[in-house]
Amino acid sequence: MRLENKVALITGGSRGQGATEARLFAQEGAAVVIADILEDQGKQVEAEINESGGRALFTRLNVTSEEDWQRAIQETVDAFGRINVLINNAGIYQQVPIEHTSLEDWNNIMNINSTGVFLGTKSVIPAMREAGGGSIINLSSTAGLVGSARGSAYGASKGSVRLFTKYTAIQHAADGIRANSIHPGPIDTEMIAETLGTEEGRAGSIARVPLGRVGTVDDVAYGALFLASDESSFMTGAELVIDGGITAK
Repeated sequence: MRLENKVALITGGSRGQGATEARLFAQEGAAVVIADILEDQGKQVEAEINESGGRALFTRLNVTSEEDWQRAIQETVDAFGRINVLINNAGIYQQVPIEHTSLEDWNNIMNINSTGVFLGTKSVIPAMREAGGGSIINLSSTAGLVGSARGSAYGASKGSVRLFTKYTAIQHAADGIRANSIHPGPIDTEMIAETLGTEEGRAGSIARVPLGRVGTVDDVAYGALFLASDESSFMTGAELVIDGGITAK
């Protein structure tokens, strides 16, 4: 199994992309900590993994709270002895032009999408160093690579995740800690359900993709699996783009 003897903490793990990653990582041998504010759904994923023979623990985590992060890391170490993988997956999505973005909305998106990644990374480094190294995987977006006519705060938050990942990679390579970012294009999740929920919206999304479809949560989860595994041991500070060719244009 590709993650045998590894311990992974996944934020936003109660549903969608994060839940898919949690299930896949458990299938590949990892002990999984599902960290989210959605308790009922998170505990359901926890039970599903444990009942199928895996190892999982749910912990309530608000990614904007440093205290929550410190507690979640300690619970992980107490339960499984160490932490080898962190996936900063939690995020919110909003596509609003600059002039129509309120300061409140800007701060909320930046706090969850960007500050949450900073707090998670800062909090996990001592435990990863103690474990002899590890892999930090930050979910960014193609919106963190290129601009668009529709957004502002979301793209800015994801762009900051991209560069923060590189700083982490350089500063902690000597600790054996790798850091890479994933940049999905349109993925069929609840995050963009409003867009994909109409025939026109789905057709418009597909029209942007050279491969002619929107992505699935499995497409991204298998990318995360690669970055979490020792197969990517010589990869750090890199961008894994999973977008069906959108940014190749």
